[in-house]
Amino acid sequence: MITVLLVLHLFVTLALIGVVLLQRSEGGGLGVGSSQGMGSFMGGRGTANLLTRSTAILGAAFFALALTLALLTKGASQQNRSILDGPAPQQNRSILDGPAPITAPTVPALPTLPSVPTN
Repeated sequence: MITVLLVLHLFVTLALIGVVLLQRSEGGGLGVGSSQGMGSFMGGRGTANLLTRSTAILGAAFFALALTLALLTKGASQQNRSILDGPAPQQNRSILDGPAPITAPTVPALPTLPSVPTN
């Protein structure tokens, strides 16, 4: 379920980026330089309305999917993991157990020196 929503969120994000990049800062969009020969649908005002409405719809879908994904993954115990890592390894420790005990590193023994004969 989460994977399907994540893929849908990716498609909505790419569509939103595309629609925003089609717009101009003045709000004219695709129809600014045209000769109004295509009618009001792709004209200056029609394009602005189409792009504005699609931006609003895609923006609302983006926020709804982001909130849904955040609520669905809220209880997951995947700490500092990437989605590319695969399934989480099973651990017997709980968060309530506290941090893992720190063990001192082992120091290798010094080599023995050869003894000097005393004859």
